[in-house]
Amino acid sequence: MSILVCGSMAYDTIMVFHDRFKRHILPEQIHILNVSFLVPDMRREFGGCAGNIAYNLNLLGADPLIMATVGDDAEPYRQRLQQLGLRQDHVKHVPDSFTAQAFITTDLDDNQITAFHPGAMNHSHLNRVQDANGVKLGIVSPDGRDGMLNHVAQFADAGVPFVFDPGQGMPLFSGDELLHCLNQATYCTVNDYEARLLCDRTGRTVEQLAEGVEALVVTLGPEGSRIYADGRCIEIPCAPADEVVDPTGCGDAYRAGLLYGIAEGYDWTRTGRLASLMGSIKIASRGGQNHAPDRAEIGARYAKVFGEALW
Repeated sequence: MSILVCGSMAYDTIMVFHDRFKRHILPEQIHILNVSFLVPDMRREFGGCAGNIAYNLNLLGADPLIMATVGDDAEPYRQRLQQLGLRQDHVKHVPDSFTAQAFITTDLDDNQITAFHPGAMNHSHLNRVQDANGVKLGIVSPDGRDGMLNHVAQFADAGVPFVFDPGQGMPLFSGDELLHCLNQATYCTVNDYEARLLCDRTGRTVEQLAEGVEALVVTLGPEGSRIYADGRCIEIPCAPADEVVDPTGCGDAYRAGLLYGIAEGYDWTRTGRLASLMGSIKIASRGGQNHAPDRAEIGARYAKVFGEALW
């Protein structure tokens, strides 16, 4: 079964400031802010929601299709996809643009200052769901506003079940637009903060929102997650991590587990547990794509944590 992953591909440039922002940002002078931070530690990671989700689906043994837009600087990312065996049929090059990228500076208190350049992501509407053949399941994850709206409508028109994952793109939409997307989606997934924002924007409770989809999934960080489906709330425990290194990309890893479980016809408990496990595996490594367990390791870890076979 082909899973079409619509969303962003991005570079994450991560820098570490070996001090605390609060020592250099004076509240009484905030109106004339002019600061510079020396960042001796810097690394560049492959990221973006579509890139991260597809990476994790690949670890699980799936063969996802990425639908994304990239710029003139995308060759290193393209080479990586080729090395991983991930298809690029629907990764569209937008001339005279940069691939989306985030510049993240972290201080010793784990505070972050981030600048995000959307670049080619703003042209995601140039991709069309109907151009991908053999798709049986999809996800609309954070991307350009027009692209997200178009892909929601295109999945619905094609009768392909899909997950609506507004994530960091939620501020781009009004409450009516969010409700419209939910009414067309088969499933929806958000974190706990996004769930509160979704309720505030739409004027609905979580339970009311869940009535419009087959399943509404709310992740709760270290508290696990909740899956509202079949008229009930299923509590999914947090799978313990070997260590907590970096939360970047954990939500995307969770969503890969969610998609895999749905595609394989698992029940919601098993699907949620697999999703939780993928998030916990990712959090023990830096960046969104530096964990590399094989399928056998994932299965063994699942059996150890949940006391039952996965494969």
